[in-house]
Amino acid sequence: MVSYLEFEKPLAALEARIAELRSTAEAGALDLDGEISRLEKKSANLLASTYAALTPWQKTQVARHPMRPHFRDYVNLAFTDFMPLGGDRYFGEDEAILGGFARLGDRRVMLIGHEKGNDTASRIRHNFGMGKPEGYRKAIRLMELAGRFGLPVVTLVDTSGAFPGVEAEERGQAEAIARSTEACLGLRVPMVAVIVGEGGSGGAVALASAERVLMLEHSVYSVISPEGASSILWRTPEKAADAAEAMKVTAQHLAKLGVIDRIVPEPVGGAHRDPAATASSLAAAIGEELDTLCKLTPEKRTALREERFIAIGRA
Repeated sequence: MVSYLEFEKPLAALEARIAELRSTAEAGALDLDGEISRLEKKSANLLASTYAALTPWQKTQVARHPMRPHFRDYVNLAFTDFMPLGGDRYFGEDEAILGGFARLGDRRVMLIGHEKGNDTASRIRHNFGMGKPEGYRKAIRLMELAGRFGLPVVTLVDTSGAFPGVEAEERGQAEAIARSTEACLGLRVPMVAVIVGEGGSGGAVALASAERVLMLEHSVYSVISPEGASSILWRTPEKAADAAEAMKVTAQHLAKLGVIDRIVPEPVGGAHRDPAATASSLAAAIGEELDTLCKLTPEKRTALREERFIAIGRA
């Protein structure tokens, strides 16, 4: 059952009416097929028109949808033979950032990404996708391992930001993020990063400094959350919608600005309405990018990576 967002209330009411008519028809043996068909068409049109005109703040809400697929969902739907690797070999295991060997079609890759969890217990276990220093140091270890084995690196980014707790700062959060970003930029193997939900601040950049950066259609990517920006600029989180508009957080804005390279389409109504179709599109897009990147020399890939980040903001 779909969980409706605030701006989807008219759609929720319409689909509730359809469900009511179906129940009535089944209980009373009434022929309501014509009316149900008319309302289903109206519902489909309303869903399409609503998602075709989402504001940046509405896209932020879609990117945070509790039913939106996360790392483990994509592992199950788009990849095979996933072999998880844990620990940073310094402090411990961080379940907010997962990674390991995997297969994308016939290609072996190193897959790394944020996991938010899908219920209360798993969200707490995965710390809502907010990585700690040991998570980013694990990512560095896995990227270095990929380099030694000559495997492409694929990252799935979905975090509101790195964990801001005191213990994370005590263990060197800023240094770990910087080192992870450096590891991305220094890779000699192909790297493709995909923002699949939220791409928040340095916690996202640390896994997204690739030569090809993709975004799902309704994902967002920003230096700070809209609520955070609103609190700083207007001294209230209630201006989050204005902040989202001003910061150009959507895939469509960022593609025009050259921050990302490609937008991966989602099913009508968002990835949460059809995770399997989303995963299929994602796998195809990543495969196409890797096909191109694997033909380039390591020197050319490194140069592309450096050039794309240096060029951001020049326009």
